[in-house]
Amino acid sequence: MHASLLQIDVKATESVDSRRQRVAALVREQAGVDLVVLPELWTTGAFAYESFAAEAEALDGPTAEVMAKTAGDAGVWLHAGSIPERAPDGTLYNTSLVFSPSGDLAAAYRKIHRFGFDKGEAVLMGAGGDLVTVRLPETTVGVATCYDLRFPELFRGLVDAGAETFVVPAGWPERRRGHWTLLAQARAVENQAFVLACGTAGTHADVPQAGHSIVVDPWGEVLAEAGSGEEVLTVEFDPGKVATTREQFPALKDRVLGLAPPRG
Repeated sequence: MHASLLQIDVKATESVDSRRQRVAALVREQAGVDLVVLPELWTTGAFAYESFAAEAEALDGPTAEVMAKTAGDAGVWLHAGSIPERAPDGTLYNTSLVFSPSGDLAAAYRKIHRFGFDKGEAVLMGAGGDLVTVRLPETTVGVATCYDLRFPELFRGLVDAGAETFVVPAGWPERRRGHWTLLAQARAVENQAFVLACGTAGTHADVPQAGHSIVVDPWGEVLAEAGSGEEVLTVEFDPGKVATTREQFPALKDRVLGLAPPRG
C-alpha cells in the first residue's frame, strides 16, 4: 500500500480559497497512490482561534466540495485533514473528512479531545462523541486528530472496532515535537498497528509547527519521517504486517482492564 502525507505550510498571507486550490493540486499529483492524508485545520491553522467561527463550514461546504472532486479526479482515498465545521445548531467542531476514490464522503469524525486547557479550541468547539473507522480495500483505518494522540483509550477503542491503521492529522507545535514522535510510536507499539501522523509546517498564529510527519509500523519502527518544512512524505507499507505482528506477539489477547464485561 502506498500513502502520501502532505505536510502543508499554512501561510497567513494566503487566502483560504487559494490554499484549497493549491492543496487540491498537490493531491492530484498523488494519483496512483492508495491513500493521501492532509493535516489538521489546514484551511485556517490549528492555532488561529480567531478564524474558526468566520471560516467554519458545513459538511457539504466549499472545502468538502473541492476535496470530494479532487479525490475523484485523483482516484485516491483522501483523508482531507480536518476543518472547522459549523453544525446545523451552530456548534463548531474540529471535523475530519474522509473521501473515497469516487469522491463520496466515506466518514466524518468530530475530534473528541479538544486542546487548550479552558482556552482556544477547548472552549470554542464542541466535543465529538463517536469513534470512527473506515474500511479501505487494504486495511481498516481508525481516525483520530492531533491532541487525541495523548489519550490511549481512544486508540484501544478503535482497535476494538477493527482498526489496523491509525491516521492522525495534526497541527502539533514545535516546542513539543519530542512528544509527537514518542506518542506516535507508543500508539503503534501498544496497539500493534500502523500510525500515519500528518502535521503542518510553518507558523500558525505565532506558533511554530513541528512538521515531522511520521509513519510508524506495528513494532514501533519509523518507516518514514518528514523534515520541518512543507513536504510530501510518500511511503510504501504492508498492511498485512498488522495481522502477522498480532499473531507472532499476541499481547492484545492478554488485555484485562478496559474490556467490556462478559454477557450472561
